[in-house]
Amino acid sequence: MNYYLSLIFLISMSCLAQKTTVYCIGDSTMANKKDPEKNPEHGWAQVLQPFFKDNILVENKAVNGRSTKSFIAEKRWDSIYKNLKTGDYVFIEFGHNDEKTGDSARYTNPHTAYRYNLIRFVKESREKGAVPILLSSIARRNFNEKGVLIPTHGDYPLETRLVAQEYKVPFIDLEYYTELLEQSYGVEKSKLLHLHFKAGEVPYYKVEKNDDTHLSLLGATEIAKIVIDQIKLLDDPSLVKLQKSIR
Repeated sequence: MNYYLSLIFLISMSCLAQKTTVYCIGDSTMANKKDPEKNPEHGWAQVLQPFFKDNILVENKAVNGRSTKSFIAEKRWDSIYKNLKTGDYVFIEFGHNDEKTGDSARYTNPHTAYRYNLIRFVKESREKGAVPILLSSIARRNFNEKGVLIPTHGDYPLETRLVAQEYKVPFIDLEYYTELLEQSYGVEKSKLLHLHFKAGEVPYYKVEKNDDTHLSLLGATEIAKIVIDQIKLLDDPSLVKLQKSIR
């Protein structure tokens, strides 16, 4: 009996060891939300696992409210770095909280601290044999009175793009593709991508909710689809294993 239990254990450990891990680091637009069966809010990395075959394990380490600065300061990156192994992937999407000029624990100058934090993520991922993928920040639903979608992220997406170019990192311009997504839904229907509810409309919110940054399940799923579609299109040999693992 002990022999068979040991055999099963060894087989299970072998299967686990063969899995490739996709680490997702970022903020609330990516992060897992509590009570997903009841909570209307979802991060796009929260719904990413079903798009991959069983040989891929999505470890969503994104956390609400974090910037590149606070993610590093809280040792969250260190805890990921020590577990990275050759062949893993790291999806990196920050910016929303790096912009917060009123918070010294989170704010980063896009051209200095933000840039160098991204470079650190890239270099240290590669040190461990993992493949970094940089993504620009998702767009906010920010239409003006003329129905024009106005960007809110300043130079952060630009710096992400420049780091990707300089260090030859696979890059997904998520700001651009989510702008197209918001525009395709239009001024009113794009509310469905986010959190717009009247008081009592859903049990989870007791008061009216008008949030144009965070995502509904629909919005999270649409963005996860964008990420998957863009991964398929990227021409980079380091992504072949990941591309072949898409369902």
